[in-house]
Amino acid sequence: MATLGLIEYDTASPEVRAVYDDIMATRKTDWINNFWKAIAHDPATLRRTWQSVKEIMAPGALVARTKEMLYMAVSSSNQCGYCIASHTAAARKAGMTDAMLAELMAVVGMANETNTLASGYQVEIDDQFKTGIPAGKEPGQDSPATFCRPCSNTCRGLLSLR
Repeated sequence: MATLGLIEYDTASPEVRAVYDDIMATRKTDWINNFWKAIAHDPATLRRTWQSVKEIMAPGALVARTKEMLYMAVSSSNQCGYCIASHTAAARKAGMTDAMLAELMAVVGMANETNTLASGYQVEIDDQFKTGIPAGKEPGQDSPATFCRPCSNTCRGLLSLR
């Protein structure tokens, strides 16, 4: 059970109902999920969080499926069961397949493992990684010392997503 309980639509203040109405209209649904009901105890937090989510998750340079899968990856790393479930459902609705989910979790697991190793060994960042790869350039173009060269299949796979 949520620490402060859930605020249902029929018992919500007009301020909270206005946010609930916007959530339902934006998402084209007739229900409010528990996350919003739980944070509705603080209407300012509800309004601010919904506004941010609505803006960030709106159509943009990344398609909805990619955004939801990124949300899943971060939620998995943060061990937020609620967000994993919510964004898995949204990613599936946006077209994520079982194979995509399996590959995403493999990447998340590998990233967590290698991040832990790099942190634990206090690995210095290579100069070549500090400059990044300018848009439209591939590793090895121009000066070889300027751009990252993929060091593993993981890096090559990530570079191919650009």
